[in-house]
Amino acid sequence: MDIVLYALTVLLYGGLCAADWRALRRASGAPLFGSMPPVPVTVAVGAPGVSGGSHDGAPRARGFGLLSRALLFVALAAHGLLLHMTIFPAHEMVFGFAFALSAMFWLGAVIYWIESFFFALDGLRLLLLPLAAVASILPLVFGGVRVLPYAAAPMFKLHFVIANVAYGLFAIAALHAVLMLAVERRLHALKGAGVQRNGGDRGNRGGNSGGHRGGGWLSNWIETLPPLLTMEKLLFRLIGAGFVLLTATLISGIVFSEQLIDRPLALDHKTVFAILSWLMFGSLLTARKISGWRGRAALRWVIASFVALLLAYVGSRFVFEVLLHRPIV
Repeated sequence: MDIVLYALTVLLYGGLCAADWRALRRASGAPLFGSMPPVPVTVAVGAPGVSGGSHDGAPRARGFGLLSRALLFVALAAHGLLLHMTIFPAHEMVFGFAFALSAMFWLGAVIYWIESFFFALDGLRLLLLPLAAVASILPLVFGGVRVLPYAAAPMFKLHFVIANVAYGLFAIAALHAVLMLAVERRLHALKGAGVQRNGGDRGNRGGNSGGHRGGGWLSNWIETLPPLLTMEKLLFRLIGAGFVLLTATLISGIVFSEQLIDRPLALDHKTVFAILSWLMFGSLLTARKISGWRGRAALRWVIASFVALLLAYVGSRFVFEVLLHRPIV
């Protein structure tokens, strides 16, 4: 049964991803990794509502249709059932870094699926689905996990659920930040190309005139995203919700640890990185509230905060389980 669910999950994720990339390549009218023609720049970088892209009238990649949405729902159902069957077999709990990654990207995909009813985030799907497909089969490769003896404790179950939902929210937020950095980089490049084209360099109309080579699949991919201001608003909503859940995760972890080993807080690598990530996300939200912090620096801070959170649990488990062959709780 497990192997059937593994195969179904990977086939559905992979099939949806392949269909998206094929549609993107078809919309660009050029090979996916081929040369890209120069694009006339008609977009004002600082204008509200600009989402990026070439805006040159080229056909755009398809949206997230009803069939694709239904197939993604089936993939999520199969992946979720697979996680439940493999993490909770026969009244026990089996877990490890591979299961943590699989659960994280499953929850991220669930959050995306819900988001897709309200926002056109096709570009996010192109990043998320390959990651979810790879993460879903990691437990097959790295099966050396620890059976937790206290998995039935209600406080631990609550802590586990809250922590994984927080991880999923922050994973989606990090992917949002990556997409926003790509859009900003693209818009600044197009702005520079536009200035050069309008600066009187008429002698090189047949070539790139040293400017930016744009268009093709990259422009069509960026054009699948909503406006930057919309993405920024959604990004900080995700971070705000994730921060609340991360706070609850730390509190429930302290309470659970006190009940289990009569010690409120153990300053191990996992706890240190979790607190560091909490402080980093808290600082970001505070700076956003007080001074309206935004732009590339804020986006890079989001990614760095997520990396710290990733190291808190997934990274530490990878080191102990795979490199040191020492299972940990």
